[in-house]
This record gives sequence, structure tokens and C-alpha cells, in this order.
Amino acid sequence: MLLSTDIGNTNIKFGLFDGERLVCHWRIATDRSRLPDEYAVLLLSLFGSEGLHAQDISGCAISSVVPVLGQVFLEISQRYFHQEPLLVAPGIKTGMRINTDYPDEVGSDLVMNALAARHLYGTPVIVISFGTATSFVAVSSQGDLEGVVIAPGIYTSGDNLFRSTATLPQVALSRPATAIGKNTVRSIQSGFVFGFAALVEGLVERIRAELGTNARVVATGGLANLITPETRVIEAVEPNLALIGLRLMYDLNRPAQPG
Repeated sequence: MLLSTDIGNTNIKFGLFDGERLVCHWRIATDRSRLPDEYAVLLLSLFGSEGLHAQDISGCAISSVVPVLGQVFLEISQRYFHQEPLLVAPGIKTGMRINTDYPDEVGSDLVMNALAARHLYGTPVIVISFGTATSFVAVSSQGDLEGVVIAPGIYTSGDNLFRSTATLPQVALSRPATAIGKNTVRSIQSGFVFGFAALVEGLVERIRAELGTNARVVATGGLANLITPETRVIEAVEPNLALIGLRLMYDLNRPAQPG
């Protein structure tokens, strides 16, 4: 089986693929201070919960926007799974042109999201990732990654707001009944839920106009299911988009098999 690892600033996602089928997946908090052996023990315990073992792994694919952890999981792949992992890096084959000024600056997670969305939903397509940042990736009718929009993340914005104000309480993010809040909690919820929904709709309208086509819109990330019902533009939600992209990338770069 293929172990796909998507390392983000807030969460790390793991997915096990048997061919094209995603057998199981997990998400843990990103901790830059954790040692390779500590991550390995945690990962192997997750395997054990599903009746799986280290020797079941026949390949590893890694995407990381946290360089130090990319090296950590490279070491884990080698020591615990005896596999030389494929790490998303400049020069790796994706089958997709990146038409930006500096292609190497585009986050590996965004490239994997685009690769998977193109495969699953066709082109043109816009991928919205609700993570540490709220990112939009535009894929043209030709299947090329044309560019990216990066806006503040919902949780990131909330943390900054609550740290910067003395009287506003930290509230759970959920949909309020009305846009006009009648108390502080509902007012904050409205600003975040409906405010980010409006941000999504406004940016999608602009991106579609610049692509010159009515591109499909796909969402991923932990808060996609909170914002999606409040918009008129998101057509699908795929929480494991980056993991699927890693599988596709691995297939494109699969090491030659002996014999």
C-alpha cells in the first residue's frame, strides 16, 4: 500500500491507498518539536488500530510546507518502512505546467490539490482550501495551474482578533440564524461565517472572469463544510484532495520495479 503524507502548518494528514482506493486516513496536529521516533510511534499506533503493519507499506509520498517535518517523515519512511519516499519538490513530475512568475514558490499542497481536482472534476477548475490560510488555485481549461490567491484563514483571523481585543470573547464557529447579530457571540459568528462566504463568492467571480470561463469550484480543508452551504459557487467538497494528489504524483514518478 502507498502511504501519502500531507504536512501542513496546522495539521498532518495520512492516507493509505490500495491502488486507487483510499483505505483509511487520519489527521493529527502539526508539532514541529516532535522527534521522528515520536511521530513513528504515533503513526504505527494508528496503523495498529486498523490491523495494519509497517510491512504493509510498499511506497511513500510526502508533501510538506514545513521543511523540517519533511525531513522528519523522510527519515521515518526510510527507517520504519524501508522505503525511499517521493517528496514533492522542484523537478518532480506532475503533468501540470505552473504558469506563475516563480513556480517553485507555489506550495506543494496547492499543487497536489490542483492535480487531484483536475483528475476528479476536469478543467477548468478552482480549488479553495480552508486551512491555515484560505487559498484559491486556478486551473485553466488546458489543465495548467495559472495562479493562486491567498487570503487569511478563518481560525488564523479569529486568533488574531481575539488576541488583539480586550473585550471580545473567543467563540465556537457555527452558523448564526441571521446576518445581523443581536449579541456579541452571534455578531462574531456572522462576521466569520457569512463574511468568508462573501469573500469566496467575490474571489471566485473575479477568478472565473480572468480564466474566461465558468470554472467548476471544489473545496477542501477542515472548515469547508462550514462555509460551503453559505455560498452559491462551491459545487463539491473533497476533504482528502491533497492525499489523492499525492497518489497521482506517485504514480507519475513511480520507481521502476525490479524485473
